Amino acid sequence: MRENLKPVFDFANLAGLGPERRDRAMSAEAVMAAVDGEYALIQSTAILWHDHLDESHNLSQDISNADGSFLHGIMHRREPDYSNAKYWFNRVGSHPSYPEILKRVTSLVAGTTLEYLAGAEWDATAMVDAVSDARAGSEEYEILQQVQRVEFEVFLEGFGA
Repeated sequence: MRENLKPVFDFANLAGLGPERRDRAMSAEAVMAAVDGEYALIQSTAILWHDHLDESHNLSQDISNADGSFLHGIMHRREPDYSNAKYWFNRVGSHPSYPEILKRVTSLVAGTTLEYLAGAEWDATAMVDAVSDARAGSEEYEILQQVQRVEFEVFLEGFGA
């Protein structure tokens, strides 16, 4: 990850699966100042990582390609608006980041009740279903937070971020 983005993407401080804000999340203003001059995709990713769903939505809805739909899907999954999240993930189609997401997720879910996420290809709608079934504080919830982190990491790597 580029040095200027490392402070913005503290992946040790995992984002929740829902709309809750973490105590250690940066303010929307601080995030936007830190990513000023970056692509709208990176701005939207950063603002979403820091739990600012509305601001991310405003950015991602104007990105009319698979990348924008990918972020839009994650944002709606976190709202939670699961049917809308599935709609946006279906618009994504087969995203270039999906093979790498699947590769990294396979080891995270091995031997758990979430092992079905490690299918033949990454299924973002199955992730939506898993999140909708997860209960805060459960082992599944914590694993899904790690899976979500992987989605963000791989997505950003695709832009050389």
